[in-house]
Amino acid sequence: MNVVIHDLPKEQINNIFDSTKKDIQIISDNGNIKNCIGCFGCWVKSPGECIIHDSYNNMGAIFSKAKHVIIISKCCYGGYSPFVKTVLDRSISYLLPFFKTIDNETHHKQRYKKSFSLSVYFYGEYISPQEMETAKELVKANSLNFYISAYKIYFFRHPLELINEVKIL
Repeated sequence: MNVVIHDLPKEQINNIFDSTKKDIQIISDNGNIKNCIGCFGCWVKSPGECIIHDSYNNMGAIFSKAKHVIIISKCCYGGYSPFVKTVLDRSISYLLPFFKTIDNETHHKQRYKKSFSLSVYFYGEYISPQEMETAKELVKANSLNFYISAYKIYFFRHPLELINEVKIL
């Protein structure tokens, strides 16, 4: 399954993806996402599922079924848009609460014995070289934290440029 997380208006995302295909799950902002509250409920009370009951409480399970994840986000100071960032925060249940050391850094252990690939498409009229570098480091760190098998990152000035560029693997 391919998972698409985006912050685009519905008409723009529909120009990029055919949402009727069965192998694509599109995660859009439906206006009711709540922020992660750091309660660890997804690890302790209901392992693998967020205890906040909204449309995004099963992000860990969705990631566990993904072969490829595509993120389309406005570049905000070298990071993701608030919606995309919140979705990723709510995906922490994809991992276990236990730790291990990788390259002298502490990371969570994997909950699922699989990984997925990642493509990140940032867009923005005026993305500075410093913001691009920050975004590259962020995606690299996310890839390490989520045990992503391979990742690519792209930058565009406007979301309309994505129509012929975004690829489903």
